[in-house]
Amino acid sequence: MPIIRPETPDDLAAIYTVNEQAFGRRGEADLVDVIRKSEHFIPQLSLVAEVDGRVVGHILFSRIHIETDQGRVPALALGPMAVLPGYQRQGIGSKLVREGLQACRQLGHALVVVLGHPNFYPRFGFSAHLARSLTCPFGDCGNAWMAHELVPGSLQGIRGRVVYPPVFDSVS
Repeated sequence: MPIIRPETPDDLAAIYTVNEQAFGRRGEADLVDVIRKSEHFIPQLSLVAEVDGRVVGHILFSRIHIETDQGRVPALALGPMAVLPGYQRQGIGSKLVREGLQACRQLGHALVVVLGHPNFYPRFGFSAHLARSLTCPFGDCGNAWMAHELVPGSLQGIRGRVVYPPVFDSVS
């Protein structure tokens, strides 16, 4: 099983490679680099999966917020999450998500949203139903738009538009 740990400066090139190879393009890898240089980056929530001393997976949670009639509600975005193609379907992504969510809880965060695969993320507590009161900034995302309450009830009475930082628009 992989070791899950926060990224270090020595991991940056490997993280880029993991994201580029997992997604088959540079967009997500570039996004990680841009977020890392922004105020939305939380170093303890950029985690790598290491197998035999090699970084084979990566997950990132970064700061976002929900615009409501009552003001801003802080939240986290999960993404991207990537595993090298040769290491996929071995439980590494699942371990990254589980340990990442635990790290989010330990840091006192209450809410995480994800735009991701509707057959993967619900097993970790993400729900399209919970996200119905949250407007996805990327259009109609259907069941791929999900939320997870790290603190039970944290979405109760919350309706609004999820706002990702502009850095998410700077990378295609």
